[in-house]
Amino acid sequence: MFRPRIIPVLLLKNDGLAKSIQFKSHNYIGDPINAVKIFNDLRADELVFLDIDASRTGRLISLDFVKDVGEEANMPFAVGGGIRSLEDIHAIISAGAEKVVIGSAAVANPTFIREAADAFGSSTICVCMDVKRKYFSGQKVWTLNGTKASSYSPVEFAVRMEQQGAGELIVQSIERDGTMQGYDIDLVKSISEAVSIPVVALGGAGRMEHLKGSLP
Repeated sequence: MFRPRIIPVLLLKNDGLAKSIQFKSHNYIGDPINAVKIFNDLRADELVFLDIDASRTGRLISLDFVKDVGEEANMPFAVGGGIRSLEDIHAIISAGAEKVVIGSAAVANPTFIREAADAFGSSTICVCMDVKRKYFSGQKVWTLNGTKASSYSPVEFAVRMEQQGAGELIVQSIERDGTMQGYDIDLVKSISEAVSIPVVALGGAGRMEHLKGSLP
């Protein structure tokens, strides 16, 4: 029987939790470790933490933070933010995370995903793809917190990431981010039909009906 996973994705900005709307208007909403405690009680299947400023500012997500989450979380968790090398991945896994989430570096250097999957196993490597429409070009994958468009269409990029060895994809709709108006179902479906690896929908959930609507 198919059972979807419930995976809260939490954004980090300036050491706090932030909520954005379409990758803008970031508002502080609380302490991330307190959020871990809450999701322990709510029995979330997994957690994902993304440091949304790390790649843009050229740094790695805090390893001390990763260790703090590992000491508190009762569920598997993944982290992303500024990952550019195998050494970065090793440091994050050593700090306690089960998986890493790679975004901008995957677009800039797709072969890095193959190197990472070969070194750590596909199940450790998750690629997050941020998607929005570009004038006259349709939907594209964007990097650096949605500020730089790539030449990839979502399906093209998803297929390439699977070929490079990614074990999972997070598909984030920038236009739905924080709106609580529901997922971009057409986007999620097009990618799910193009790849055989797990696809996690992100961006737009606001109520239970939205989760049901994302099921095949």
